[in-house]
Amino acid sequence: MHEWALAEAVITAASEIAEKEGLKEVTVLKIKVGELQQIELDILEFALSQLKPDKFKNTKINIKIDKAELRCRVCGHQWIFSKEELDKNSAEAIHFIPEIAHTYIKCPKCGSPDFEVLRGRGVWLESIKGVR
Repeated sequence: MHEWALAEAVITAASEIAEKEGLKEVTVLKIKVGELQQIELDILEFALSQLKPDKFKNTKINIKIDKAELRCRVCGHQWIFSKEELDKNSAEAIHFIPEIAHTYIKCPKCGSPDFEVLRGRGVWLESIKGVR
């Protein structure tokens, strides 16, 4: 359940930014989640709601998925990857250890597992709005 750890990190980072910016209340928190992180959004949303400090009690939290875009290092082909292309066991393995994606994902053009991730990894704060 790394969603709880991610939620805690997001709240901590957002709290630090709010403090630095002098916000008394945070009204909107936009979070971007890379598709390859395989995050269970319901769990992340629940964890965020449970971990919110008073400054975040009325915060509207928007979570956006950043689609995974990959480029083959062998043939140069770029493609948008969807986790629906994976079987359940492969998806679960990538969920826990995203770095092993190369074991399960191959270039649809040449079949090579040698690709780079251009987009779709990580979790980050896209923006924070609040009241001073």
